[in-house]
Amino acid sequence: MAPVSEQLAPQGAGGPAAAPLNGPAAAGEPRRENGGEWCPGNGSPAAASGESGAQPGAAREAGGSAACPGSAAPEPPEGGWGWVVMLAAMWCNGAVFGIQNSCGVLFVSMLQLFGGGGGEDEQLAFKTAWVSSLSMGMVFFCSPIVSIFTDLFGCRKVAVIGAAVGFAGLLSSSFVSTIEPLYFTYGILFACGCSFAYQPSLVILGHYFKKRLGLVNGIVTAGSSLFTVSLPFLLRVLIDSVGLYNTLRVLCILLFVLFLAGFTYKPLVSNTKDKEGGKKGKFRFPPEKKICNFSVFKVLSYRIWAFGIPAALFGYFVPYVHLMKHVKDRFGDSVPEEVLLLCLGITSGVGRLIFGRVADYIPGAKKVYLQVASFFFIGLMSMMIPLCHVFGSLIAVCLFMGLFDGCFICIMAPIAFELVGAQDVSQAIGFLLGLMSIPMTVGPPIAGLLYDHLGTYDVAFYLAGVPPIVGGIILCFIPWVHERQKLKERAKPVDGETTEKMLENESTLVLDTTEKSVKEMESGV
Repeated sequence: MAPVSEQLAPQGAGGPAAAPLNGPAAAGEPRRENGGEWCPGNGSPAAASGESGAQPGAAREAGGSAACPGSAAPEPPEGGWGWVVMLAAMWCNGAVFGIQNSCGVLFVSMLQLFGGGGGEDEQLAFKTAWVSSLSMGMVFFCSPIVSIFTDLFGCRKVAVIGAAVGFAGLLSSSFVSTIEPLYFTYGILFACGCSFAYQPSLVILGHYFKKRLGLVNGIVTAGSSLFTVSLPFLLRVLIDSVGLYNTLRVLCILLFVLFLAGFTYKPLVSNTKDKEGGKKGKFRFPPEKKICNFSVFKVLSYRIWAFGIPAALFGYFVPYVHLMKHVKDRFGDSVPEEVLLLCLGITSGVGRLIFGRVADYIPGAKKVYLQVASFFFIGLMSMMIPLCHVFGSLIAVCLFMGLFDGCFICIMAPIAFELVGAQDVSQAIGFLLGLMSIPMTVGPPIAGLLYDHLGTYDVAFYLAGVPPIVGGIILCFIPWVHERQKLKERAKPVDGETTEKMLENESTLVLDTTEKSVKEMESGV
C-alpha cells in the first residue's frame, strides 16, 4: 500500500536557490536548464508547474519556488540520479510495508511466545492484534504531521531521522518479555519512524520525474509487493531457527539500509526552511495557514472521498492480521499458510502496474469508479474466506483480493490530484491517510475480540466485508458531485483582479510588439 503538492512560502529576495542540474549559469545571463529558465542575476530557476498528480508533495515543493516573470518552469531531469532515488524509494516501500503486511506470521509467533499456545489468556488474540494494528495505524496517523515536517525541513532529513527512529523501535522490541511494551516499541516508535521514512520517498520522486512518473510510481509501489512475497517465508524460517527476538534483530538490517537510502534524496527545489531563512540562514516558521492547509475540506467531493475511504477500511487490515491464524485453526499444519501472503503480494503488485496504467486513460474524477469496484471485490472476497473449506479456493480468493488491493492503492494520489489540484494535493493525501489510521487500527482488535468470544473467525470475516461495500457506495457519488462543482466554477464571473491582470498582460504584449517593430525599422535604416 502502498504510493504519496506542498505549498511553500514565497522565496524572499536573496534566498537560496535550487541547485542547478547541469552546472551554474553565467552571472547575469538567463539560461534554460531542463526546460526551465534561470533568472538573470540571482541564479534561481523558475518554479515547477506542479502538474504531477501522482506525487503528494513534489508539486507543492516545486510550485512554491520563486520564479522569474514570464519564465518557463524547470522540467525534472527524467533520470540520472533520479534512478538511484527511485531504487531507494522502492526499498523504502518494501521495507516498511513488507514488514507490516507480514504481520500475520509475527502474530502467530507472538501468540505462541506470550500465551503458551493461546490457552492461558482468554483475550490473548485481542491483546496481540493491537500490536500489529496499532503499528499499521500509526504509519497513517502520522502522515499529516510528516507532510508538515517535509514542508519545513525537506525530504532527506525527515527520511533519515525517521529510519533511525524506526530502527531504534524495532531493535528495542527484541528485548521485551511481555506483550504490553510492544505497544510502544513496535506499535508506536517503530511505526512512527516508518511513517517519517515513507512519505518523503513519494515526495522526492516528483523532483526527478514528470513524464515517466506513472512508470516510476508503479515500480516504487511494487517494492512492497516484492517484500510481501518474500518476507513471510524468510520470517517463518528465521522464527523456527532463531526465534522471534533474533528475527526482529535481523529485520533491523532492512531499517539500517533504509537509513542509508535516505541520504540519496537530494532535493532539486528549496524547502520552506531555506525559503523562510533567507540569506542569514535563520529559520522562521511560515504562516499557520501554510503549515496546516484545511482549505481542502471546503471541496465537497474531497470531503466525501476523505470520509468514504476510511469508512471502507474498517475491515481492510483484518485478513492481513488474522488470516494466518484462521488457516492454522482450519487446516492445521498440513498447509503452508505463507503461500496466501505470497498470493496477496504477487497480485497486488500486478494490480498496481495494470490499474495504474488503466487510470491514465480514465478522465477526471471518474477514476474513483476504479476504487468503487476495488472495494466491492475486496468486501466480497473477505466474506468468502469463511466459505473456503479447501485450501485451493482460499488461494483463489487471496489472488483476487490482492489484485484489487493493488488497484485501490495505486490510484489514490491521482484521484487526490483531480479533486483538489496540484497546490493542495500533499496535505490532502496527508489528511486522508491520517483519517485512514482510525479504522485500520480498530478493525483487527475487534476481529480478535470476536475470535476470543466465539472461538472462530467466521463472523469476523463476514463483518469485515461489509465496510468496503458501504464505502464503495459512498464513493459512487464523487464524480457527479465533482462535475457539478466544476460547472459552478465555470459559471462564476471573472473578478476584477483577474481582469486587471489580463489587461496588464495584454498592454505589456502590445508594448513589446511596438518596441520590436521600432528596433527593426532602425536596423533597416
